[in-house]
Amino acid sequence: MTRYAVYAVPGAHDADADAARRLRDAAEAWLAREDVRDLTSDARRYGFHATLKAPMRLADGRTEAELRAAADAFAAEHRPLSIRAPRVTAIDAFRALVPAPGQQSALADLAAESVQVFDEFRAPLSPEDVRRRRPERLTPRQRELFERWGYPYVLDEFRFHLTLTDAVPVERSAGVDAALDEHFAPVTGVDVPLTAIAICVEPAPGAAFELLSVHPFALRTPQETT
Repeated sequence: MTRYAVYAVPGAHDADADAARRLRDAAEAWLAREDVRDLTSDARRYGFHATLKAPMRLADGRTEAELRAAADAFAAEHRPLSIRAPRVTAIDAFRALVPAPGQQSALADLAAESVQVFDEFRAPLSPEDVRRRRPERLTPRQRELFERWGYPYVLDEFRFHLTLTDAVPVERSAGVDAALDEHFAPVTGVDVPLTAIAICVEPAPGAAFELLSVHPFALRTPQETT
């Protein structure tokens, strides 16, 4: 069954600045590399993005057209943000681009609002959804968020990140980290504008997510991130 997600995808908007397009190009080139292909299978399938509203099946009676219209309305009320000086870092065993320390709050606010606004489109979790998430491994707070919002890493558990790898075995960490540092050196440390949200779609279970639509922020004065 088709799933939809609301993502932040720097460089997806036609009017994005060079910094955003270059970051996206670098990330897509990384995900296409053969030497790390076995460590990027999930990252490739979900595509270069930061999650705002996690993948969901549409609730009964809701349509793709309605979701896109809601994304237009949402974007019309928001200003562009900056992903400040993103850098490669380890989050547990996987690697991602994250903003400079202390630069999360405006991005977290955007994600928290997305989680709540778009929840009316989310179908209830199936028993298989719950089993796949392995809730026994979640903290009590993550379990509470999972049951309420369909995803455990939201609100106070959220951390903005643009995923670059799956879990990296300890014995390969040094080599992968060196490769990431070299690959992203030309594009990290530069502020990257985020000017839109994107809806991505998984057309069939296990298929790669595809960019469905981009919804530019309509309020043009950039919002300061803190």
